[in-house]
Order: sequence, then structure tokens, then C-alpha cells
Amino acid sequence: MRNIFTVGLTIILGAGILWAGGQADRPERTHGYGLGRPATDQEIQAWNIDVAPTGEGLPAGQGTAKQGAAIFATRCATCHGPTGQEGPMDRLVGGAGTLASQHPIKTIGSYWPYATTLYDYVHRAMPFPAPQSLSPDEIYSVVAWLLYQNGIIAEETVLDAHSLPGISMPNRRGFIPDPRPDVPKP
Repeated sequence: MRNIFTVGLTIILGAGILWAGGQADRPERTHGYGLGRPATDQEIQAWNIDVAPTGEGLPAGQGTAKQGAAIFATRCATCHGPTGQEGPMDRLVGGAGTLASQHPIKTIGSYWPYATTLYDYVHRAMPFPAPQSLSPDEIYSVVAWLLYQNGIIAEETVLDAHSLPGISMPNRRGFIPDPRPDVPKP
């Protein structure tokens, strides 16, 4: 059995070395398979949708918790429950003070470090069956409703590209900075 394993490993490593050596001798090929084309700047820009913790990338628009309640009920409650706590998918509301317990509940209010990245996530991935289908006003409203339900903002708070970065999340200081030297420090 050991000999079979050794022979097999030798063949795999030898094939890898031959393949790697052959790759080094070949000139770099572009479009070698005759498929596709380089993306245009406009196409790349359409995929540049991230929102940074600083708020960079937030679009124009605004919303309140009151507006977000109706949107959440029609677009989000099927997965997260009418109050964001029932599921069947991730619980979004509650969990305050549970992170150090035997049964931590990670929600927007107990775990999430930046309110701006909540906008990014909702825009990028929600609602699950139709991501990127909500308008900026709808996303600001849903984010406002979720922050309100977690006791982070008042119901009448208007969220937009200016106010959202100013929101301090309860667990903002609950993370350990990445010690690697090539990672930018906050």
C-alpha cells in the first residue's frame, strides 16, 4: 500500500514539475482560448458597487425606519421574520450583550461594526432571490428600520450618505485589529 502511495505521489509531483517548467518557457498568451474580450471601463464601473466603512461609495438617496418597515415586510420578512428575529434565516435584531455568553447571538445590533457596510451588504446581496433590486432610497429605509429595531437610531432619523457614516455601532470596538504589517490600520 505504501509503495502505491509513493508511486502515485511521485507521478503527480513529476507531472506538476513538467507542467510548471513548460509554462515558464511559453510566452504569455492573451485571449489564448479565443473566448471573451477585455472588459470596458464602463463594465468595470458597473461592478464597482462596494461601500467602505467610511461611507465612501454611498449613493444619493435617503430613507427612514417608518419607510423601511413596509419594505422589510414585503421584501425581507419571509426570510427574517416580521420583526427580524424569527427567521427562518439569520436573526437580524436583538442579541445585545450575548457575545461573551455561552450562546452568542450575532445580529446587526450585537455584532456588526459599521452601519455603512450594512448598506453595502443589503445592496449587494438582498433580498436573497433578487439581489441589487432595491433602489438606494429603499436600501436606506431598510437599513434605518433595522438600526431602529436594534435600538441604535430613533424612528425619525433620516439616513443618507452623510448621516449613515456617523452612526456608531454598539460592537464597533469589539474587534481585534489585524496585526499583519501589510494590512492598513484603522
